[in-house]
Parts: sequence; C-alpha cells; structure tokens
Amino acid sequence: MILKYSIIVPVFNRPQEIKELLESLEKQHHKEFEVIIVEDGSDIDAKDIVASFEDTLNIRYFFKPNSGAGQSRNYGMERATGNYFLILDSDVIVPEGYIAAIEKRLKTNFTDAFGGPDAAHPSFSLLQKAIDYSMTSMMTTGGIRGNKRAKNKFQPRSFNLGISKIAFEKTQGFSKMKIGEDIDLSFRLWELGFETQLIEEAYVFHKRRSTLKQFYQQTNNFGYARPFLNKKFPNTGKITYWFPTVFILLFLIALLGYAMGATFLISCFGVYFCILFIGCMFRYKDVIVATLCCITTLVQFTGYGLGFLKAQLGLSK
Repeated sequence: MILKYSIIVPVFNRPQEIKELLESLEKQHHKEFEVIIVEDGSDIDAKDIVASFEDTLNIRYFFKPNSGAGQSRNYGMERATGNYFLILDSDVIVPEGYIAAIEKRLKTNFTDAFGGPDAAHPSFSLLQKAIDYSMTSMMTTGGIRGNKRAKNKFQPRSFNLGISKIAFEKTQGFSKMKIGEDIDLSFRLWELGFETQLIEEAYVFHKRRSTLKQFYQQTNNFGYARPFLNKKFPNTGKITYWFPTVFILLFLIALLGYAMGATFLISCFGVYFCILFIGCMFRYKDVIVATLCCITTLVQFTGYGLGFLKAQLGLSK
C-alpha cells in the first residue's frame, strides 16, 4: 500500500505559529505530502502567511465558522486527497525527519492510527521547557505522552496524531466534544477493532502554553473532560486519574499540618519536588528551568485535579 499523506492543521488566531510550522514542513526529507490549513473562524487570519508558502509546499487554505479544533480537523480530512492523515496543532514545529520516520515505521508495522511524543525546542522559553518536563516526566504523568513503555494501547493526542482515511471514515473522525476529543477518538478506534501505536521517532516540538495562567486553564480542561470520558467509556476508568486531585488535597493538608507543627507530610512533598528538580536539571542543565518545573508541576496538578473533581461533583466550569 502506497501511503499518501495529508497534513491537517486547524488554526485559531495564531498566524505567527502557523508560519513557524510551515517553515519546518518546508525542510522535510520526505517531500510527498499535502498541507491543509483550516482557519477556524479566526479574527486574525493566516491567509497571507499560508499564501507565501504556495511556491514551496503543496498547500491549501480553508476558512470556516468557528466550531472548535475537532470539527475543523474533520473539515480538513473531508477535503484531503491523501489516504493517511497527519494531524498537527498549529503550535508545533516538526524536525526534518518527521514524515520520513512515520513512513519508515508504517511500512514495517502498519496501524490505522498512531501518536507521537512531544518535546521542547532549544529556542523555547524557560517556562515552556519547564511545562514540557511537567507534562512528559515519569514523575508527573507516568510518561503516558510518549514513553516507550506506553506503547501498548497507546492513546494518540491531537497535537501529533495520524489516522488512515479508512479509520476516519469508519469513526467519522473527532466527536463534537471540545475537550478530550482525541482520547474519545482513540476509544472509538479500539471499539471498531483498529490498532494504534506510539511512533517515538515521530516527535514534534510543542510550544504548549506561554503563561502559567494559560497552562492552568489547559490542564483544568483536561481534568474536567476525564470523568465524562469515563462515563462514556466505563471500562476505561482508572484509579490513577484521581492522583492529581489526591495530590493537591494532601498538599493542602501538609501545609496545614506544617502550620500546626507536623512536618512529616510536608517533608515527603519536599523529597518529591527535590527528585523532580534533579530530573529536570539532568535534562535541561538549567537551574531556572528546574525551579520553574516545580512550579509548573504544582500548577498542572492543581488545574487537572480541580477540574477532575468539579466534573465528578457535577459542577459546571
């Protein structure tokens, strides 16, 4: 089977980000692909930026009313000419061997869907690097976003996801969920008998969010979506999804205990953050990034944990 790739990118008010992504796509070793940009009702559109790449990329641009990223991805896939779709967020940069790595793996181990990990580019801000570590470390998320030991039944994430045209047509793509739609798609793929895999070589540089407030809101959304996914797919719930909520509640108890003279629990948290600091320091060799990592991890657990708890209690956002 000859794979013809269509890269689908929804974009909303981020013209500068899409420019950096397209510049990285120009440098791909594997040249046989098309790019479809779907502008999701942006106030600040990227039409002129996309047009500037028409001489170097096989690229098409569509503007549609705002409906969210999931429906915009579907819109792009419905208009794609390829038979295998590569879904990317507008805030990623791809390394030069990205598509070549996908081609190599799918030729030897074809699956109708895959996910790839994310990483921080050297040019990213110190905070973005700290957020990257918080989101990918074994100490925080268990490495579920790209660790090699997470290969079995891997849940692709929409910032870096591949899906065959056949699987898209059978699943009808992303649901109308605004949060957690990529995990929802993974579960529906499995229900229909499609296999997924992690292609660890197909990583992207992911900017994520550039402020702590934005990062908190993003993780809060993740946490809020999980109970709804558990309800929709009852066999997928795990006790580990409660971890961030329990972490934050215990942290508050530890602070209260410390104020009353009890130091054991707060000392345990101190050990945890010291290990986290050392791990981040080992990766980035930067004291500031390692320090920020402790802060971003606390923000991540707080955002996810409170969002998860709110949804469990049936409270609106």
